[in-house]
Amino acid sequence: MSVFTTPDLYDEYGDTLQVMDHGLSHFGKSRYMKGQAVIIRCPEDNSLVGEFLRQSGESKVLIVDAQGSKSFAFLGDNLAISAIKNQWSGIIINGCVRDVEILKTLPFCVMALGHVPRKTKKQGLGCVLSSLTLLGAEVSEGDWVYADENGVVISKMEV
Repeated sequence: MSVFTTPDLYDEYGDTLQVMDHGLSHFGKSRYMKGQAVIIRCPEDNSLVGEFLRQSGESKVLIVDAQGSKSFAFLGDNLAISAIKNQWSGIIINGCVRDVEILKTLPFCVMALGHVPRKTKKQGLGCVLSSLTLLGAEVSEGDWVYADENGVVISKMEV
């Protein structure tokens, strides 16, 4: 992955980028992700998260709209390991994670609203989205996502 910082990207590309508002925290050992967005919605069920992370994800970032849920964890250590094996660049969750003591040792970028020990129900619910507004930024399938410790920026094209 090429070296970048989101402030430098913003300074260079400015208003052509969408910028997510503050609200996400890092949970993985890696603090950088760059890739094309794949967007899913998961209503208190992470079945679809597992389905996607078990597939090839080279140069992709999974964005999970857990609808801001702080009741359930949508990613834990086992799914993060699947993501690493399948070469996902990272995951952004509009919800929570668990197994934080293990996630912080894994070479994977995980950003989420928070953490909670409760796992989701497994009911096979969820859907793929073509776009999503998250923390003030609109992201569409295939957009380029760049994230680091400063935040997340979205671009329609690779920068």
